[in-house]
Amino acid sequence: MKKIHIFLFSCAVLLSSCGGGKYAATEKIYKAKAKEFAELYKEAPATGQLEKVIVLEKEWIASVNFGTRKPNYVVLHHTAQNSTEQTVRTFHNQKAGVSSHSVIGRDGKVIQMVNDLYRGHHAGVSKWGNDTDLNSSSIGIELDNNGTTDPWPDVQINALISLLRYLKATYKIPQANFIGHMDVSPGRKIDPSRFPWKILADQGFGYWYDDNLETPPQGFDPKLALRVIGYNITNLDAAIKAFKVHYIQEGATAAVLNEEEIKILYSIFKKYL
Repeated sequence: MKKIHIFLFSCAVLLSSCGGGKYAATEKIYKAKAKEFAELYKEAPATGQLEKVIVLEKEWIASVNFGTRKPNYVVLHHTAQNSTEQTVRTFHNQKAGVSSHSVIGRDGKVIQMVNDLYRGHHAGVSKWGNDTDLNSSSIGIELDNNGTTDPWPDVQINALISLLRYLKATYKIPQANFIGHMDVSPGRKIDPSRFPWKILADQGFGYWYDDNLETPPQGFDPKLALRVIGYNITNLDAAIKAFKVHYIQEGATAAVLNEEEIKILYSIFKKYL
């Protein structure tokens, strides 16, 4: 009898964690799409590729060395919504067409919505360094927060750190590559706002500036520094504001850097050299 109870409990936990019940319809859609991708991946040779190359002679010869997508960045967002349930509904809306790999609730609950190896739809029009398609190279994590007045509970941040530890270890993601939506979409996004980035940096996820700030050397160029860090400086004002949302937070609407803020920029810049 005890074994039966354990088995039933395990089944209940599995169903709960895998989104059964009221999410059965969307689970069915997810599985159907995953099956379509699986069919594409197992094609050998792949259709619609080599045959489009116009040359006199061509041949398919399979290699034995290849793999699946390897995410190289983690992009953090705030949901700008009022609950994880509302965000789940948004990510089930095929007309909206947006998603993230995981959502973390205010209570610390982690909800995975997209396989790490799939391309999520979370970054939109974005650029970081020379990467112009962050959706293809990153994991997206949405944090349940309205973006204006909500605090960042310890339980939520601790759950995020636990998830980031797994991602960093599994995919060998460099410390520098834990960034925010505002970083990769300056002028378009400001999330996550008011976020405790230093707590993450202290754990090895992203960078924070030094306690003792140095005066930059003569000739230090803030525009070049922002570019080296990764910001798209096509719109320099937007890049400065994005940097300030991440590292300054107070007065981030002004597209100018005062003397102290330039020291902070210099401190971050050195970490990318």
